[in-house]
Amino acid sequence: MDKTKLRQAKAWTEKELAVCADFWLRNGMDKEHGGVYTCLDRYGRIYSTDKSVWMQGRCGWIFAYLCHTYGVKKEWLEASKSCLDFMEKYCINPNADGRMYFTVTADGKPLRQRRYYFSEAFYAIANAEYYGVTGEKECLERAKKAYNIYWDLWHGAKDPTGLGPKTEPETRSGRAFGLPMIYLNVTSVMLRVDPENKALYEERAQGCVDDIFKYHVHPELHCVLENVGPNGEANLDYTDGRIVNPGHDIEGVWFLLEHAKRTGNKELVGKAEEIFNWAIKAGWDEEYEGLLYFVDCLGNPPEAYEHDMKLWWPHDEILISSLMLYRDTGKEEYLDWYFRTMDYCKKHFSDSEAGEWYGYLRRDGKPTEPSTKGSTFKGPFHLPRMLIMTDLMLGELLAR
Repeated sequence: MDKTKLRQAKAWTEKELAVCADFWLRNGMDKEHGGVYTCLDRYGRIYSTDKSVWMQGRCGWIFAYLCHTYGVKKEWLEASKSCLDFMEKYCINPNADGRMYFTVTADGKPLRQRRYYFSEAFYAIANAEYYGVTGEKECLERAKKAYNIYWDLWHGAKDPTGLGPKTEPETRSGRAFGLPMIYLNVTSVMLRVDPENKALYEERAQGCVDDIFKYHVHPELHCVLENVGPNGEANLDYTDGRIVNPGHDIEGVWFLLEHAKRTGNKELVGKAEEIFNWAIKAGWDEEYEGLLYFVDCLGNPPEAYEHDMKLWWPHDEILISSLMLYRDTGKEEYLDWYFRTMDYCKKHFSDSEAGEWYGYLRRDGKPTEPSTKGSTFKGPFHLPRMLIMTDLMLGELLAR
């Protein structure tokens, strides 16, 4: 372990985090209606005023998490509360028993409802984290309600929106990796801020881990499948059944490692390590560097047009997971992956002129043009989360 390199990495991380937080506070926060705009171009100009409900929750969480980690700053807490208040006022469907919209207009008029319950997931962590910082009990109750809505719908409750399954269930049904993975991460936040209900959270967290390995992890294919049959069957006759999202798998790795550390499950560390190795081998582009977005588990052409692009968030997840694996295993190969990925991100994603990171690169590492710093799916979440977490881990390693 080269502590000089680690100190340099920590200094870079701290600088990037300050720039990132400032970029969103200056350019994204809506002082008129509340909440955050995330469709921002390279220089922070708003190019669409529609608001992502995911991003209201994610932004609300990240600014509260900054307060939790580094101490309360007025502008951080105000940004978090602005997103929470906007969600409460505009983003909950009054005719669907707590279900939330996917997108709304600038002033909160509903635009789109989706069958997925990730809006509820991010609303839950935002409210939970804000409660953890402020002690406002109402926020914890909101978080718990959304947390249970997700659980109930995932386990077969009737969706009050009236939206049916994505495919005809008589023809094809199955399981999506994102459901247990995201719930595991939400549960880790709930556990930290609401220890009184630890038994429930630990039971559900373990259920998520069990589901991931029972249904989605396929050692015979050396991958985690995004979509499987009801009993975990690998459906290899069509493209959706063969999709591997290496960045998603690597994100799931550190969710599993957090669970392993909290529960003392050393065997799980080895299983998570194996998933990382499969994903990085399948997805790393040896010609241009960086991680491909989608691959086919049998090497067939992926159907997604963006399959060979390089997106910001999978690289954030490599940085977290590789450093966490080094911390937990001591294997230098994971520290090598951390520095290799950091070098790629410095060269291609980080924008020293305008601040923040480009969201979308072509396979050769050049930003798509016109370039963007935010979208319906990119806001202040993956990048600042990575910077906070790696800053803390680098501090731990330097203190050894």
